[in-house]
Amino acid sequence: MTTSIPVGEVRPLGDRAFLIGVADPAAGRALAEQLTEALAGAAEVVCGAATVMVHATDLGVELAGLRATAAALHAEPGHLRERSDAPVAPVAPVTAGRLVTVPCRFDGPDLHEVAAQAGCGADAVVALLTSGPFVVGVMGFSPGFAYLDGLPRPLDRVPRRSRPRPAVPAGSVAIANGQAAVYPTASPGGWHLVGRTGISLFSAQAPPYAVLAPGDQVRFTVAGAGARTEPEPVVPPPWSLPPGARTVLEVEAPGLRAVVQDGGRRGVAAVGVPAAGPADPVSFELANRLAGNATGAATLELTGGGTRVRCRGACHVAVVGAAPEIGVDDMPVAAGQLLPLAAGQVLQVGRLHGGCRSYLSLAGGFLGPEWFGSLATDELTGLGAGPLPAGALLHAGAWAPPLGDHLVAGTATDVDPSSPVELRVVPGPHAGHFGTDALTQLAAAAFVVQGASNRVGLRLRPASGAPALRRRRGAGGLDSHGVVTGAVQVPPDGEPVVLLPDHATLGGYPVLAVVVSADHGLLGQCAPGTGVRLVPITPAEADEARRAERRKVAGAVVGTYPLAVD
Repeated sequence: MTTSIPVGEVRPLGDRAFLIGVADPAAGRALAEQLTEALAGAAEVVCGAATVMVHATDLGVELAGLRATAAALHAEPGHLRERSDAPVAPVAPVTAGRLVTVPCRFDGPDLHEVAAQAGCGADAVVALLTSGPFVVGVMGFSPGFAYLDGLPRPLDRVPRRSRPRPAVPAGSVAIANGQAAVYPTASPGGWHLVGRTGISLFSAQAPPYAVLAPGDQVRFTVAGAGARTEPEPVVPPPWSLPPGARTVLEVEAPGLRAVVQDGGRRGVAAVGVPAAGPADPVSFELANRLAGNATGAATLELTGGGTRVRCRGACHVAVVGAAPEIGVDDMPVAAGQLLPLAAGQVLQVGRLHGGCRSYLSLAGGFLGPEWFGSLATDELTGLGAGPLPAGALLHAGAWAPPLGDHLVAGTATDVDPSSPVELRVVPGPHAGHFGTDALTQLAAAAFVVQGASNRVGLRLRPASGAPALRRRRGAGGLDSHGVVTGAVQVPPDGEPVVLLPDHATLGGYPVLAVVVSADHGLLGQCAPGTGVRLVPITPAEADEARRAERRKVAGAVVGTYPLAVD
């Protein structure tokens, strides 16, 4: 395991986050605890193997203030300092915790490839994996995912896969970059799969949620594996309709994909729970502003159009984003305005002309079971209610005027499908893993969004035969570190992956660039087949772009409903 960030050094991770180099997971946990207390909820703090990430999730919080707080904390006696050559206070090593036995079947699809890379046979790989206990270093990536230290030679030299899999089954036992792990839930992943287990390592029912914790020991065994090779599905938390809730809509046709999304999960990234939330946060916020809701109220995120809902009780709705065709009882109506619906009326959201996602808001916001304080549906791990089926009933909370009337033209996010979408980026923290001209090469290339893309990330392929991005020879591996929406990860095959809101909390591929927060709305509208260009700008330009976007959103709603016209 290696890292390109020296101890104590602070590097930007886009325009809303930064990474701090630490000596080891124990030092990272100590620093993360101090930062979490000092920042008092102003940011997510995520501990990696050799870094701590600070992420300002609230767009109204200035990152410079968080940097100043972190710098002041570093300057205190006994803490890490900003200079990479500064002395580091000793941190007590992780003490041995519980011993957890994980019975496995070692029949993974990469077992023989791992054996070849390690220079031994498959039986030797199994013998090495079951020879002694591993120690949990850090938690992250996905709920209940533990990074297990102590992988013996020669397995410790097996790198990550050159291209991550779009889906790894729950219960998969894997190794990469000097560590082992078990995937508690189904998710994408770039590690080599060597086996399977039916043990459940995560539950959403009650704290501490994850079976494993830092310092625990894990022993893999062949004995006791049994017939079950996949954990029980994660059970949703209990929920009942609160007093005063209204049944307002029934889904007659969900279209390609309709899911509930609110402002996302906050304060749980440190334990591996993705934020989720809207893929296009601008259209999401505008839809809620029209409906008179709080900024993070729950909406429906409609992907691809083709949605039809029947009103079961009088309500007010709005549809924003991707220039959709909208009708009420087959009569066309405009997007970006508040629409009153009476019981029995049918709202149709048809073809989307300016992207792939629209947001249906409802005055009072949608209600439903909350997973870690949020209704958001997470495609990475399956948290949330998931795609809505036909027949689903949707409930609303209490609402009160004033409601907005309509949006200023041009404020909702939409893209022109006839030309590439330009996404502004700032340099990432791992430029040293690439050649000196990597950002220039990135800016010169035209990319196409691939079909395997989803809310976890956009997979980009260079168009017109442009060469793939390549790491600098001898750059080595990279420790698992905190990542953010918009991070442009570059796997060894050189084809970038741009992370979206359902991304894992930790990642191990180098980040060459990060899409600026002002362009996250555009990022969320990039469907498979969309052309994309990545345009480098300076951090100062990224900050001004964010402020300009905030001003545009703040002034986007015109009047109150119903708007009186002379």
